[in-house]
Amino acid sequence: MTRIEKRKADHVEVSIEKDVGSHYNYWDDVKLVHNALPEVDLEEIDTSTTLFGRKLSFPLIVTAITGGYGKAAKINENIAKACEELQIGMGVGSQRAALENGDESSYSVIKDFDIPLKIGNIGAPQLIRQRNKEAFDLSSIQKAFEMIDADLLSVHLNFLQEVVQPEGDTRARGCWEALRVIAKEFPVMVKETGAGISREVAERLKGTGIKGIDVSGAGGTSFSAVEKYRSERIGDERGVALGETYRDWGIPAPASVILANVGLPLIASGGVMNGLHIAKGIILGAQCAGVARSILAAAMDSAESVVKKLKIMQLEFRTAMFLTGCTRVSDLQKKEFIITGLTKDWLEQSKRRIL
Repeated sequence: MTRIEKRKADHVEVSIEKDVGSHYNYWDDVKLVHNALPEVDLEEIDTSTTLFGRKLSFPLIVTAITGGYGKAAKINENIAKACEELQIGMGVGSQRAALENGDESSYSVIKDFDIPLKIGNIGAPQLIRQRNKEAFDLSSIQKAFEMIDADLLSVHLNFLQEVVQPEGDTRARGCWEALRVIAKEFPVMVKETGAGISREVAERLKGTGIKGIDVSGAGGTSFSAVEKYRSERIGDERGVALGETYRDWGIPAPASVILANVGLPLIASGGVMNGLHIAKGIILGAQCAGVARSILAAAMDSAESVVKKLKIMQLEFRTAMFLTGCTRVSDLQKKEFIITGLTKDWLEQSKRRIL
């Protein structure tokens, strides 16, 4: 097993075996207003939506989880089967391993399934030169698309994780220009990895020509915590200290949805654990939600387990629509909501930027 393959395996193992969640789930700060007289029949509710020109049965993407090592193929196959059955979107883990080492099997397995929206994955640090590593060129980006028949490529802004990793890539200067270059040639979106997107960054990203933003705010998996536990395994005191200090770093996911709303399609992720959280993301202004860790255990079991988990989320989402009197997903964005707790504090402090 190569060094990068070992890292990919460690990420999944740590996420299953350890508590790597943030200490606070900010989605619980968002309250929807109950409609006691909805005038809607549950069976008439249409949960379908369109994102990036692709129709989904309900507004959910299973976002990037894994790839690049042996067991990842089965995990991705189980997710792909479920996403085909339910007709929702799917992203793969970082394709760097395949682009550098040549083994595409753990990613390309999803090509066999009729998934309405397939999203590739490249880390932003790989778009520029890192120490002794050359940047990925346009031919590498093309290969990432072809590897999974992707409809879209997600460029991951994972600098928190990189700085905690003992082997992380920590050069960031030039990423904006590199992103602008590939966005001219390919359909590209941007995804944070658990620390959120601010208004300032969203506006800068819009200027690159990207198609959308996955905010992936604080409140879900802390990749700082993941790297902390990896560092413990190898006795890296530096990584342990950084991982613990920055475990809860980031912009709360619900606040990030509001702050990053600059006119591009938004995906609400970061601690989304159920269908009610999905509805909260939509009501705050997102077009879709993303989940990962909440279905990881099911994905390691079977496709049937993933389907069961996702069907419950869909029912929870439909119930939220029913109890707020919505017949279409777009109706949710017209409904009232209340924000409390730490998320309210965040937004009040950020009010000048929002206005």
